[in-house]
Amino acid sequence: MKQIRIGVIGGTRGMGRWFAGFLGKQGFTVAVCDEKTKLTPAGLAGACDVVVVSVPIGKTVGIIEAIGPLLHQESLLMDLTSLKTAPVEAMLKCSRSEVIGCHPLFGPQVRSVRGRHIVLCPARTRRWLPWLRSVLQAAGARIVETTPEEHDRRMALVQGLNHLNSLLMGMVLSEAGVRPAELSPFSTPAFDEKMKLVKKILRPHVRLSAEIMVLNPDIDPILDRYEEMLSELKILVRKKDTDGLIALMEHHADRLWPAG
Repeated sequence: MKQIRIGVIGGTRGMGRWFAGFLGKQGFTVAVCDEKTKLTPAGLAGACDVVVVSVPIGKTVGIIEAIGPLLHQESLLMDLTSLKTAPVEAMLKCSRSEVIGCHPLFGPQVRSVRGRHIVLCPARTRRWLPWLRSVLQAAGARIVETTPEEHDRRMALVQGLNHLNSLLMGMVLSEAGVRPAELSPFSTPAFDEKMKLVKKILRPHVRLSAEIMVLNPDIDPILDRYEEMLSELKILVRKKDTDGLIALMEHHADRLWPAG
């Protein structure tokens, strides 16, 4: 199986570059392309047994529609994007190949997958799923298999809510006219860690963060619930209702972490 040809579209940066490097370390021959390489997505798709799409979320479906028809039935088409429903639907519709959605739950700065979670969404596969599982498990990854729809529901909370909360914190600080450097002498370790997340979302990964929030099909109810909870907190704080706020906090703590 190590004689297979693997191509990564978007493989010169970000998670595409990371995944290409990871596969190369496993002994596979990997070709990469993006808008600046001589090798085109179409050329790569026509020459490889496994094609991995790793481009911005908003461009993923367009790339899949362009290269999907070029893959043969025995090949594998994958994507690495943070959302799975639309990419997997496009891969199934536009190709005859086997299809697996993949989402590594970490960033490209990670040196090893050992102990890290990687979500797989097998959609049409026989030969390639055992191969992909074995490659990831041999490197120590923790594999989670689910449907694209369930993945996106979970990501609306894990990524969408997290990004929303951090973005709002950054916006409030910006509107307050206070720069992080001015707060540094008063900063706590918890605040410092939170500001790292805020900065990461606002710069340099602004497009990724925006698309994670905007393009997830399950984000709308999260936004509604966030607004409702903020309104409830606002009332309690403005009423100076400490006991009411404590009761609310304990209620949700018990729901999240039941005693016993």
